[in-house]
Amino acid sequence: MKTIEIFTDGACKGNPGPGGWGALLRMGKHEKELAGAELDTTNNRMEMSAVLHALNALTEPCDVTVYSDSKYVIDGMTKWIHGWKKRGWVNASKKPVRNADLWHDLIEAVRPHRVSWQWVKGHAGHAENERVDRLASDAADEIARSAAAQ
Repeated sequence: MKTIEIFTDGACKGNPGPGGWGALLRMGKHEKELAGAELDTTNNRMEMSAVLHALNALTEPCDVTVYSDSKYVIDGMTKWIHGWKKRGWVNASKKPVRNADLWHDLIEAVRPHRVSWQWVKGHAGHAENERVDRLASDAADEIARSAAAQ
């Protein structure tokens, strides 16, 4: 089984507002950058989208370590998701889980892989986190400029 490192980040210009996501996939010396954007979104959705797109880019089952500065994503996938499933996708406050569509997609994207989750402190000089932050911010800026030009 191949070993892959995935570094992800999301950005939003306003919350909600134009947002972007960035991901770096690394297998040994091989790297691939991914980025995308949505015009009207939230930071949490962009954080989740980064992980989702990165996992969906894998073409076979892998040993994956996901590095993210989003406690929302890390805690969601390692802690909260189990309770949400048991309660029928209702949170501890008895309200529907936000972003349930993406949580369901993430569950499916993780399924073929062995995934471990690692939180990294954002904006603290972590080279890969800074790199994916730039990808996400650039994507958000680009979609905001495109929308303003129309």
